[in-house]
Amino acid sequence: MTDLPNAVTIQEVGPRDGLQSEARVLTTDQKVALINALVAAGLREIEVGSFVNPKAVPQMAGTAEVVARLPDVPGVNYRALWLNPKGLEQAIATGRVAMDGKLTLTASDTFSKRNTNRSIEETIGQMPVWIGLYRAAGVTPHALGLMAAFGCNFEGEVPPEKVLGLIARVKSVMNDNGSDLAHVRLADTMGWANPAQVTRLVDMVWSRWPEMGIRLHLHDTRGLAVANAFAAMQRGVREFDAAVGGLGGCPFAALKGAAGNVATEDLAFMCEEMGIETGVNLERLVEAASLAEELVGRPLVGKVMKAGALARYRKH
Repeated sequence: MTDLPNAVTIQEVGPRDGLQSEARVLTTDQKVALINALVAAGLREIEVGSFVNPKAVPQMAGTAEVVARLPDVPGVNYRALWLNPKGLEQAIATGRVAMDGKLTLTASDTFSKRNTNRSIEETIGQMPVWIGLYRAAGVTPHALGLMAAFGCNFEGEVPPEKVLGLIARVKSVMNDNGSDLAHVRLADTMGWANPAQVTRLVDMVWSRWPEMGIRLHLHDTRGLAVANAFAAMQRGVREFDAAVGGLGGCPFAALKGAAGNVATEDLAFMCEEMGIETGVNLERLVEAASLAEELVGRPLVGKVMKAGALARYRKH
């Protein structure tokens, strides 16, 4: 165990990973209003949409228009998802989507085929093409997003040794193509992780690659997301994804009705109570969560958005 970090970075993924699973398709005006509320709450890394086929994910239609209407705020990065070269071209064309040359992979072959229509081997085989596309756009690839890194509803447990093997393969492909892997996002896409498992995998990654940056993408499918985040912080992880109100859940994971991502306000509240800086205004964030709940038209699972923070009680 290391000392808890003094500060953590929370990347808000609600407008993308959160909304993609919702039955209600928000208008461009509604999406912009939600993102503006998140910016007002102090979030500086926000995933605002996907450049994907709207027939496959209708909730992500109009992402280019959303991006065009977002405010220019110093220090705020708007990020997005794309799964093919056309999506990358659309993201670049906006001139406003932050580019980090990320590659994506899934630790489960079955889930990879369901989610991207490609196997693990096919995905790795396409990586040199992606690296070339990024380089042509003036971006040096250095990041990997690894989905289902802790377990899969279709294949069961994902051994940490398999995760390390996949990271090593991607690092080798990057090296062969004039780049290097410096950052990995480990995603608990279907809610299999527990604190001991998180600790073990983080330790194994850093034991092999001490300089590797790690970010966790945690789903609260079975109620352990905040506990998993705390376990990761104890090992020194300082970067996390979260979704306002607990929005989310993967539409391809066969988990209809399950809880989504760790709620941004719940994660921020835990950090605030422990003296860990997030840069987030918790009251504004609760307001954003309430707005998200109103927009999607169903109760959200976030706890702090219902109970409130403790600051107002301490005043009395």
